[in-house]
Amino acid sequence: MSANQLQPKLIIHGGAGSSLKGKGRIEAVRHSLSSIVEEVYALLLTGAKASEAVVKGCQLLEDEPRFNAGTGSVLQSDGQIRMSAALMEGESQRFSGVINVSRVKNPINVAKVLQDADDRVLSDYGAAELLRELNLPVYNPLTDLRLQEWIEERKDNFQRDMAGVVAEESNSGRGTIGVVALDSQGCIAAATSTGGKGFERIGRVSDSAMPAGNYATSKAAVSCTGIGEDIIDECLAARIVVRVTDGLSLAEAMQRSFTEAKERQRDLGAIAIDATGAIVWGKTCEILIAAYHNGEHIGDTLDWTGDELTGFSK
Repeated sequence: MSANQLQPKLIIHGGAGSSLKGKGRIEAVRHSLSSIVEEVYALLLTGAKASEAVVKGCQLLEDEPRFNAGTGSVLQSDGQIRMSAALMEGESQRFSGVINVSRVKNPINVAKVLQDADDRVLSDYGAAELLRELNLPVYNPLTDLRLQEWIEERKDNFQRDMAGVVAEESNSGRGTIGVVALDSQGCIAAATSTGGKGFERIGRVSDSAMPAGNYATSKAAVSCTGIGEDIIDECLAARIVVRVTDGLSLAEAMQRSFTEAKERQRDLGAIAIDATGAIVWGKTCEILIAAYHNGEHIGDTLDWTGDELTGFSK
């Protein structure tokens, strides 16, 4: 790495909710996260742009059936999978996304294509037409675990509010995946992808394809997870980034935003990186499933279940 290049930074998340139960499950999630962090960070070390790295990270997370995005996405109340994803590159400050897209392996790839389009956020019908134009292969992201989860819930007439955050856990919270990266040239990007809450009303739209849940400028980038409606009500990602732009440190912006969110009894989490390379995360729920590379080592937040609202890499 040359003298004028920065040390890349990276953080990813796989959802938020109540604690993962059992040492084996925690270690399985930790292994999945750390292996993805390792692969994406290696890409950053080759000089890849932040936008390229966050797309790659989302692809890997979408392909991991454990998480609720891409393969392994939860089913809506009618038994269909509808996924949403967004990409925002901080230097150009361009947002793109897809809402409630089906039959595609990696929704983040569609968001990536839309970065250079005039119309950069498409919903189900428009996204389906774009998939045909791109000649992408039809793909069924359904897994047996998610199908069984839906069948069991249907017996109770969908009394639960949402599906499990990871496929092994039947009642552990909110599933979304996200990646935030700072590259060696100092550019920041964020990407977020989700299968939704699970069991929700047909056509419900999550925060993941909105600036509320995924936002980046040249100052900072944020990806959110949790209850989408709570994230939208707080406009959380954009709020944090705007506060950094207005002069707060990323840690201060996260702390203030999460203090406000907790006062309003919101249920959410977020990961973030700023232009200085600071890596910060926050949560109002019990656990945030996240891992990072701070330029020296890989760490994660799986054991972070205390009362603190925000944390940072050391």
